This record gives sequence, structure tokens and C-alpha cells, in this order.
Amino acid sequence: MNKSELIEALAREINMPLREASNITNTILETMSNALSAGDNIEIRGFGSFVVKEYSAYDGRNPKTGEKIKVPPKKLPFFKVGKQLRELVNK
Repeated sequence: MNKSELIEALAREINMPLREASNITNTILETMSNALSAGDNIEIRGFGSFVVKEYSAYDGRNPKTGEKIKVPPKKLPFFKVGKQLRELVNK
């Protein structure tokens, strides 16, 4: 399912215009993105949680040339599936 399919499903489920469903979906996704970029965690009971993991700097290697390079520290979003969703998928 992609974003436009999600919007269409929301519009159908609660019988609302596509434009309104699109605004709701965009607001939710933007709010979640802003929270993660601010370093906050997001927990949706029964679905899962989003956390930001911090990785420290390390020495890496350019796979093409074999040259050593410094990889800077970084932060990446990580999703951990909730128990209910895991059980639903494994049925």
C-alpha cells in the first residue's frame, strides 16, 4: 500500500472527500516526521513504535577503491513492530 492508496482507504472508510482524507494523512505523517526529527519517540499501541537510533562515527572503507574513510555519526529512524501487529501478520 502506498500513500495515495492509504488516502483512498481512509476516505472510503469514514465516507469523506479525498481532499480532506489527504489533509488528515499528510498532517499525521508530517507530525510524526517532526517528532522523530526532534528526537522524540512515537508509540502506537498494538501497531508499533518509532524510535531514533544514534550511531557513532567509525572508520569505513570505500568499496570501489578500498580507501579508508571516516563515516560521521548519524541518527536513523527505526520501527519496532507491536505484539498485536506481529501476531496478526503471523496468522
